[in-house]
Amino acid sequence: MTRDDRLEWPAAARNRAPILERLAPLFTHVSHVLEIASGSGEHTAHFAPTHPDVTFQPSDIDAAHRASVDAWAAHLGLANVRPALDLDVTADGWWDALPDPAPSLVYCANMIHIAEWAACEGLLLGAGQVLARGSTLVLYGPFTQADVPTVESNAAFDESLKSRDPSWGLRALEDVDSEADRHGLARDATHAMPANNLLVVYRRR
Repeated sequence: MTRDDRLEWPAAARNRAPILERLAPLFTHVSHVLEIASGSGEHTAHFAPTHPDVTFQPSDIDAAHRASVDAWAAHLGLANVRPALDLDVTADGWWDALPDPAPSLVYCANMIHIAEWAACEGLLLGAGQVLARGSTLVLYGPFTQADVPTVESNAAFDESLKSRDPSWGLRALEDVDSEADRHGLARDATHAMPANNLLVVYRRR
């Protein structure tokens, strides 16, 4: 915790640079980015200064997280970051609360494994609703894959999550693909990231 509302999360500090390296080519083709589950806001605070022509719309269900997002934007003087929205992707029609214009990229890091499966379903449903054809949804975090052995650290993390809440846990990438397909989203790229995470890009058909 900083002296104001800014939160500092070691994981965000570690992963924001490699994530931006993958996102930067996508950011050059978009004007409005919607971030779901922005957490501390450190990702937006890292991305926005490097792409001043892109408007970033952070969001989070947690009031302390939204305060942190806004505090980071204020601290850095980020004119291209809008105030964080209170969004719950499990709510019916959550995308109706989004301001105009519609996002041209939706980004969500480290949410779907620390939430019930309904959060993943709602995220994919909403992304299918708001994204135009050819636009992208980007997910970041740990996944399991049917043809790839799960590393010991991810297996232990999965057990830890399920011990906290049985509805949590690492999601099978194939299950996410199937749900994405129901909403007009097809996996376009899969990037291996540090600490056994993946950055997965879905394209709106």
